[in-house]
Amino acid sequence: MIGYVRGTVSHLAVDHCFIDVQGIGYRVFIAQSTRQKITIAAVVSLFTYMYVREDALMLYGFYTQDEYDLFLQLTSISGIGPKVAMGILSAIDPQQFRIAISQKNIGILTKLPGVGKKTAERVILELKDKIGLITEDDLNGDHISGISVSTGDVIEEALQALLALGYNQNEIMPVLKKIEKNGHSVEELLKLALREFVGGNR
Repeated sequence: MIGYVRGTVSHLAVDHCFIDVQGIGYRVFIAQSTRQKITIAAVVSLFTYMYVREDALMLYGFYTQDEYDLFLQLTSISGIGPKVAMGILSAIDPQQFRIAISQKNIGILTKLPGVGKKTAERVILELKDKIGLITEDDLNGDHISGISVSTGDVIEEALQALLALGYNQNEIMPVLKKIEKNGHSVEELLKLALREFVGGNR
């Protein structure tokens, strides 16, 4: 198994990048949390997991050990494959996810892409003893209310479109949460979001 790759980012897409390692380009699938931390032409090291199927070999990359460890925990659960796990990592910070688990917060978990109520209950059951120690400091402040979670297909499509325009998720999600009730289509949300970003009329 390939434990990590270190090389130059030659291409960067919504859900994957190419890492040039001495002239060999590795396609590495990444979550938005990793995408936000890398740029084209930068030299990066990503922890990797190789997913083997009958018809494909797929390499998943993670900027931090924390993300990698959570990915392994998620994919150990029946019904959660790499695609769903990466969607979860794209929507929530690993520590915020662990706090939601410790508090058995079904409401937060069911907002994550690919996670219904039964899956959320199974995640809590299987991970509650594996998430490590949650301290009082972790539980104080704005940890849970600040979770970035995509709540629907329209929001997700608007998010992906804005990411493609060069904005990052940390600045996109507060704007989408603010305007989501005012727009019912991707086009409407994009127009409203862009007005927010450029400081135009609301």
